Amino acid sequence: MLIVGAGPTGLVLALWLTRFGVSIRIIDKLAASGTTSRALAVQGRTLEFYQQFGLAQAVVDRAHKVPALNLWVKARPAARISLENLGQGRTPFPFPLIFPQDEHEALLIERLSALGIEIERQVELAGFEDRGGEIRATLRQGGTEEVGGYAFLAGCDGARSRVREVLGTGFPGGTYDHLFYVADVEATGSPMNGELHVDLDDADFLAVFPLRQTGRARLIGSVRDDAAKDHEHLEFTDVQGRAIQNLRIDVQNVHWFSTYRVHHRVAQQFRKGRAFLLGDAAHIHSPVGGQGMNTGIGDAVNLAWKLAAALEEPRSSSLLDSYEPERIAFARRLVATTDRAFTAVTSDSAFARFVRTKAIPALAPPLFRLPAVRSFAFRTVSQIAVNYRDSALNRGTAGKLRGGDRLPWVQVGPGDGHNFAALTSMDWQIHVYGEPAPELQTLADGRKIPLRVFPWGAGMRQAGLRRNAVYLIRPDGYIGLVDSAGRATAIGTYLSEKNLRTIN
Repeated sequence: MLIVGAGPTGLVLALWLTRFGVSIRIIDKLAASGTTSRALAVQGRTLEFYQQFGLAQAVVDRAHKVPALNLWVKARPAARISLENLGQGRTPFPFPLIFPQDEHEALLIERLSALGIEIERQVELAGFEDRGGEIRATLRQGGTEEVGGYAFLAGCDGARSRVREVLGTGFPGGTYDHLFYVADVEATGSPMNGELHVDLDDADFLAVFPLRQTGRARLIGSVRDDAAKDHEHLEFTDVQGRAIQNLRIDVQNVHWFSTYRVHHRVAQQFRKGRAFLLGDAAHIHSPVGGQGMNTGIGDAVNLAWKLAAALEEPRSSSLLDSYEPERIAFARRLVATTDRAFTAVTSDSAFARFVRTKAIPALAPPLFRLPAVRSFAFRTVSQIAVNYRDSALNRGTAGKLRGGDRLPWVQVGPGDGHNFAALTSMDWQIHVYGEPAPELQTLADGRKIPLRVFPWGAGMRQAGLRRNAVYLIRPDGYIGLVDSAGRATAIGTYLSEKNLRTIN
């Protein structure tokens, strides 16, 4: 298996495949991983995936929990919205985290190295050919070329993906007119208090993202049109205008500064034969909501177990057909949603300015005191609401839960016990909340699929679970099949039709 690109998406794919016992090779054309804090947010669903792999606590320990969002308008604090325990009762990770991409990648590389896998640096994909039974790829390092065969190829090589170029799949979308800057700084001032600050001014936009180190932050701001004309020669001193003055930030040191334009694009295909696109190679969009890196990691987790199953049991190769429809549907919804939000934040229209400077500061605090609003906001941004209900791979309904939904997180028994502890197997398993039908254990033993039985408890119905229903859980923690009657025959028929068996 060849993985092209060693950013977070490629690294997570490599980690999961290695855990499944798949032989991989991961290459990157860069001499070293990034040293700047590009992507920052780590969402709750990503941490749930990491928990399956034993990685979540290391991220939480090294990251910064953001306690609140502050909105500023015309040099004055306009609103403060508490973000603490925003998703309480829905996930083990009910809080937003800031973990800079350079530190994030370093942790993933460290874990991958511990598994005996090293990234091959300054190795570039020159081209490849899908020959039906394998991928023949040409790799270039310096002036030397090497041709080899691989079962599959994963393009995790970013927005300018060579894999996507060779596949010839389109990358439709567009580029926003506004120019933005990003700067990692040391500074003082009231916004340097470990909370998130956003200045919603008439003309300028600035967001201050706290980093774990005291006095460090990442600034993302808009560049005015007059300065944007010569963006290739811009320096931080050229853009520290009214927005920064409004927030009274005194910058002592700039560790990193860059300008960029925001794109919104989704590849027309995420798969062609034995080649796949993941992460920025498949979709790019505005940074609103901190979704980009997390979406790429979701791609990697979705694909990893399907590749492992197909390599273990060729009759399970039809699983791979579900990767594109499951992930491309979410990518398209995400790009559309972030597009609307980004336009609202950056538009120069009178209505947008009114919404930005008047409506949002006035309405956001009282709305975020409502449990339903806090829950909806968290479920959306954290990606725990992502589902694959429309995928042909998933089926069944029990109450409000359907095949393709994320398994709800619930506490079980006394203390800190919860049902997600079982997901560390990273494999198929059967869940029953209540009393299982007698024949379920016989089926589980025969199929060698673990049966997890959880005593019915408080909060399970509210989470969407149904007493005595049977849930077949996929390796990625989504429900493959749910049967409200708890029948073993429903599970057996599904497993036979899909040619499914345990991976590990």
